[in-house]
Amino acid sequence: MRKEVIAIFDIGKTNKKFLLFDAELNVVYKEEKRFEEIEDEDGFPCEDIQNIEIWIHKCITNTHESGHYRIMGMNFTTYGATLMYIDKQGERITPVYNYLKPFPEGVIDGFYDKYGGIEEFTRRTASPAMGMLNSGLQTLWLKRTRPKIFVKVKSILHLPQYFSYLLTRQETSEYTSIGCHTGLWDFNNHTYHQWVYDEALPFPDPVSNYKVFNVKIDGRIIKVGIGIHDSSASLVPYLKATKSQFILISTGTWCILMNPFNKEPLTTEQLRKDTLCYMSTKQQQVKSSRLFLGYIHDINVKRISNYFNVDADYYKTVKTDNNKIISLFDDKGGRIFFKNKMPEDFVDREADLSLFSSFDTAYHKFMFDLVEVLMESLKLIIPEHDETDKVYITGGFTRNEIFMKLLARKLPDKEVYLAEIEDTTALGAAMVIYTIIFGSSNIPANTGFSEI
Repeated sequence: MRKEVIAIFDIGKTNKKFLLFDAELNVVYKEEKRFEEIEDEDGFPCEDIQNIEIWIHKCITNTHESGHYRIMGMNFTTYGATLMYIDKQGERITPVYNYLKPFPEGVIDGFYDKYGGIEEFTRRTASPAMGMLNSGLQTLWLKRTRPKIFVKVKSILHLPQYFSYLLTRQETSEYTSIGCHTGLWDFNNHTYHQWVYDEALPFPDPVSNYKVFNVKIDGRIIKVGIGIHDSSASLVPYLKATKSQFILISTGTWCILMNPFNKEPLTTEQLRKDTLCYMSTKQQQVKSSRLFLGYIHDINVKRISNYFNVDADYYKTVKTDNNKIISLFDDKGGRIFFKNKMPEDFVDREADLSLFSSFDTAYHKFMFDLVEVLMESLKLIIPEHDETDKVYITGGFTRNEIFMKLLARKLPDKEVYLAEIEDTTALGAAMVIYTIIFGSSNIPANTGFSEI
């Protein structure tokens, strides 16, 4: 007998995953694949969208032909700041332009002034000015630099909705992708910003993330969701697992700090410090900040390793020294690392390493100061009247005991947990459509936490 499952495509910038979740939301099958990037017409790297599309169809067909599973529902979650342009024939007409692509000077001259200036525009749209990372501004770039292409555009879709469109042929938009530093959404008026209408940009009206379409695939009707932005998807399991107010810190190369319970509007100062708002599946703002944590760690540890003539991975063997941690909290001497403004290349060459007797001692102090920098990002998303009592930590830094212990001690008024949830983003995408697929409002939490 075939096991009934929800199929999820989790399309990351580097890894693409296909997962099957059973009715208890356990992963019963997982496939991971990487695709070599190709180049757009300017020679800049971009997704090999054609081969990704072929892979998606192949995953569905192979699942059906295996005889082990019956796909009842399907959803997509992808990274943000990425658009697809659809013509009148329903075909994509551009490459998947990379959000890392340089944004040419002059493209938006006068744009911000027309809408109250850059500070007012970024505040109202909860989107720091980040060039191509503001996906809305990508449309202006295309319209003004490639007008012969843009005139053919009938509809503009964010990446999660494009993959859903491949199967449903329904052009949709939804709040989590629009509300992700796009410059498209007016958080004051809860609608597209006026400039979207002024430029006559063909974005569909947004619908709920809980919307599904019945699609006939391989002779069977499958309920296909409209997709969800990955950061918002990753919040869903935590919102389901706890009734307490919490902060989620997702660590890795980038560290994303999210507070779904901070209702205060963004300030100009917060925007200047790279704070923004995502949007939840319930169309509520999620105040967020970010830090290039993993990169800052790795590039500075390389400098420390070279100074003490140890292997680049030696830090992984350093044991947590509780006495060192206690003395660091007792020390009133201030920072040694990152005493001044973060360097543009993130390498603190001013930190005097001769002050340390060993790599281990230097590393403990480095991690202490790095956690101090992280605390500055955390304070940006904590409201004046803070009612959060839990902090969940996910990602690569959960394996760094020194980091976890330092952070827990920095937050004495909160319970700090290592979150033991596998494939959080894909799980969130499955949870969104679970009730529609299995007809039960009792969604399994499928979560585990260890207090630090």
